[in-house]
Amino acid sequence: MMTFNDVVEGIKSLSTDEKEEIQSLLQQYLREERRDKIYENFQAAQKEQQQGNLKFSNQINELKQLIEE
Repeated sequence: MMTFNDVVEGIKSLSTDEKEEIQSLLQQYLREERRDKIYENFQAAQKEQQQGNLKFSNQINELKQLIEE
């Protein structure tokens, strides 16, 4: 198995074009991971709402109390 340092050293030896391609791929992978996390959070929030566990308010004092819970 390659270590992080092995990967970094391997990247150093690549051409500029290859490094740019890796950068592009990493940005794409990070976007996909963020989208997946957002979707997971959305699904969890939907489940909480269906179970009646979400509370809403437009009153600042009540919101502060909800945050502290």
